Amino acid sequence: MIRALGRFALTALLALGASAVPAADATTDDTPLRPRYLLMDAKGRAVTNETFPEQFQLLSFGYTFCPDVCPTTLAEVAEVMKQLGPLADRVQPVFITVDPARDTPAQLQQYADFFDPRIIGLSGSPALVERVAQNYKVRYEIVREPGAAPDAYAVDHSAGLYVLAPGGSFVKKFAFGTPVNQITDSLRQLIDQAPAPRQ
Repeated sequence: MIRALGRFALTALLALGASAVPAADATTDDTPLRPRYLLMDAKGRAVTNETFPEQFQLLSFGYTFCPDVCPTTLAEVAEVMKQLGPLADRVQPVFITVDPARDTPAQLQQYADFFDPRIIGLSGSPALVERVAQNYKVRYEIVREPGAAPDAYAVDHSAGLYVLAPGGSFVKKFAFGTPVNQITDSLRQLIDQAPAPRQ
């Protein structure tokens, strides 16, 4: 699997700035985004949007079998963390699966670690994942080729990066393909404007 991850990462790094086509976002309605989530990490701990009271969160949705969009997104997140330097301590990147049937928390974390060990992978029951996706207006749908095995499928899903403020409230969303430098600069401004963390 690590060898496959290497191919994904290489493809993603080469594709930074290149065009990949994610599913259309389901954010055209006027209902407010609800940033709540309750999922599980690889150590079996419950994690919510309120788990990180001193950090901004940079959330993405995807799955480990994703051929292009997810590796590209996670490579970009890793580059953002690198560009932030010491300020990266104020940001917690989170990768939430939309394929809980195949992405166990441990597999998800192994995948995230390949890009940057600071990224936390979160999974949960299909019902919990569906609830979180609805809260964030993320659309996802299983796509099977005719005659394919039951576990051989792709997941068509929305893409983008969500920023939560310390404590878990929604701040903004970056569309898929937003330049890494723009994301980094925006996070720097948010961090500069935020109260200093408690000592």
